[in-house]
Formats: sequence, C-alpha cells, structure tokens
Amino acid sequence: MTRGTIDLWVGIFVTAGFLGLLFLAFKVGSATNFSIAEGYVVTAEFDNIGGLKTKAPVKSAGVVVGRIEKIVFNNQTLRATVSMRLGKQFEFPRDSSVSILTAGLLGEQYVGLDGGGDVDLLVDGDKIVLTQSAMVLEKVIGQFLFNKASESGGDKY
Repeated sequence: MTRGTIDLWVGIFVTAGFLGLLFLAFKVGSATNFSIAEGYVVTAEFDNIGGLKTKAPVKSAGVVVGRIEKIVFNNQTLRATVSMRLGKQFEFPRDSSVSILTAGLLGEQYVGLDGGGDVDLLVDGDKIVLTQSAMVLEKVIGQFLFNKASESGGDKY
C-alpha cells in the first residue's frame, strides 16, 4: 500500500470515530429520543426547583411520560412555575402530585408525577396543585449539623 491509501484509510477511521462520538453525545444529551410534539401542557408551582432544567424528563413509575418545556419565575407568588409537556397517550387524574427528584445521589434532577384517584383527567392548560420542591443537599446537611450540635449541648455557652 502506498502512503496515499494509508492516509485515506486513517482519515476514514478518524471520521467514523468522530461521527460515533457525536452520535453518543446526542444520545446521552437526550436530544434524539422521546419527541412529544403531540401532547398536552400542564403547569405546577414550586418553592425551590434546585437544578431542574428545561428538557428534563417527567417520569411516572420510572417511565418517561413527558419533558419540562419552560421554567419561569412568578413575581406574584415568588415561586417557580414549571410547564411540562406530557405525551397524549398518558392520562393522569386531576389530583395527581408532582415532586422534584434526583437520579442517584448527585445525578440529574427530574419531575416525578404520581397519579391520584380523581375520575377527571388532566387536560391541556391544567395546573397541578400538589407539589413537593427539590431537596437542597446543603440545607439538609446544615440542619443535620445544627441538630447534632444542639443535642450535644453545643449551645451551653
């Protein structure tokens, strides 16, 4: 083989490797899976959304049923309003509840949707009232340390 054909094959393999890495990056970034253009949008207000981002998954029973579409700050209630687009094939009762959860100890945050018992279903534009905000790890550790200090008599002085 001549030098030119070796360079050609090396170039082909490098290009194929680059395309493979690009494909994996899109898969990991969830840019290529679960398109729910057809569906309905519901909103919920939270005191603290932690590190929740747009396009984060909405899961019910571990299954992705939607994505976060928009997050805005409400100046009247001083809370974050989260808009979620749910797939039209997924039906949830009106009294469903949502909470912000973390995948693993330091993983990505997502919205967990738990169904209620109402016979009426959520429709486009509904607001979910039962919410649980994100748990901020720094606050939990700080409260634990404060409680331990007060148990051991750290406030005697």
